[in-house]
Amino acid sequence: MVRTVRDRSDAVLALAGVFRRRGFEGSSLSAIQEETGLGRGSLYHFFPDGKTDMARAVLDQVGGWFEDHVFVPLRTAEDAAGAVRTTSQEVTEYFASRESVCLFAAISLGQERETFDEAVRTYFTDWVDALAAALGRHGLSAEEASDRAEDAVAAIQGGLVLARARGDDSTLVRIVRRVQERLLAPAG
Repeated sequence: MVRTVRDRSDAVLALAGVFRRRGFEGSSLSAIQEETGLGRGSLYHFFPDGKTDMARAVLDQVGGWFEDHVFVPLRTAEDAAGAVRTTSQEVTEYFASRESVCLFAAISLGQERETFDEAVRTYFTDWVDALAAALGRHGLSAEEASDRAEDAVAAIQGGLVLARARGDDSTLVRIVRRVQERLLAPAG
């Protein structure tokens, strides 16, 4: 049954689920229609450039969420350790509630990678840079803050893969907890 959607943001949320489950390449127009309940006309009304436009909109929405809930707090909070703790919890809850899939990572591994290179690069760079900024305010040298931030993002991404493979969100919870402990450990 085709459902009526009046707002593009509602369509983006529905599309995000399809891209998480199927990836970009596996999300055919018929699968998108079936899983979102949106008709072809609605999809092309909101996304005139087709599936690529849909994926860009989803990445923009996810990137916006991370900007507001993770990157800005890490960049600006006076209590850097508190920001690391809070954003670690936000990241855990975000990914656990979304089938343990990072859309940016999934798209970076797909055949259409080049289409989304800039968005993917920006997302990961912003995450590492924001985390490094917080760690610098926490007292680490610029080099150590950058190294720890890069390691943390890589560990979380690997944790997502492992949690999804195991079908167990507690795997991600444990990994993020350990990452947070390493991030906030005294300079070494």
